[in-house]
Amino acid sequence: MKILLIEDEQELAGSITQYLQSNGIICEHTDTVAAAREKISMYNYDCILLDLMLPDGDGFKILTELKKQDKTEGVIIISAKDTLDTRLEGLKLGADDFLTKPFHLSELLARIQALVRRKQFNGKNIVKFNEIEVDVLSKTVKANNKQIDVTKKEIDLLLYLIGNKNNVLSKAALAEYLSGDMADMLDNHGFVYAHIKNLKKKLSDAGCPDYIKTVYGLGYKWQE
Repeated sequence: MKILLIEDEQELAGSITQYLQSNGIICEHTDTVAAAREKISMYNYDCILLDLMLPDGDGFKILTELKKQDKTEGVIIISAKDTLDTRLEGLKLGADDFLTKPFHLSELLARIQALVRRKQFNGKNIVKFNEIEVDVLSKTVKANNKQIDVTKKEIDLLLYLIGNKNNVLSKAALAEYLSGDMADMLDNHGFVYAHIKNLKKKLSDAGCPDYIKTVYGLGYKWQE
């Protein structure tokens, strides 16, 4: 799972980033409207955490930008500005949830997980595809009712592929999803091939068909 945090309070941003990363979530951080616009134009995220009072403008501008770019990321507004008008304006512009500061980090995590499940998997904690079951909360995978020993990256990859079934995903998109903007610093995307290869083998060993198709010159897609 990959999150973009748009927050100018550095201490709070640091706490949120550290907490989410400790729970296996890639969390990228920016603290201005300008930098956030650049991020969302270049990358895709599972969820965006948006503060409204930023040093170079109103956070509502980000919601307008997301709509202009036809982005589908879930958005949770995190703000101390808790008025009915603020909430209504945020929802009208496309926000999915509103969390008032101060808040418990555990509640923030729960809301992120609930939003992503609702957006990608119809609110289900157990994602099923034929004989495969992925428990989103416990981060476990079963195939043909047998537990598969998978890494966190492999689970993230599996969920991303299933969530985008029948769509071709480029190696660059997969690299960016698995590593965040750190992917730009890597010389190649060989680690994507390695994760794909390992996941394919583990699913095959568990008796699954080859759902991960290579689209030569383009990338990979999950397909029956």
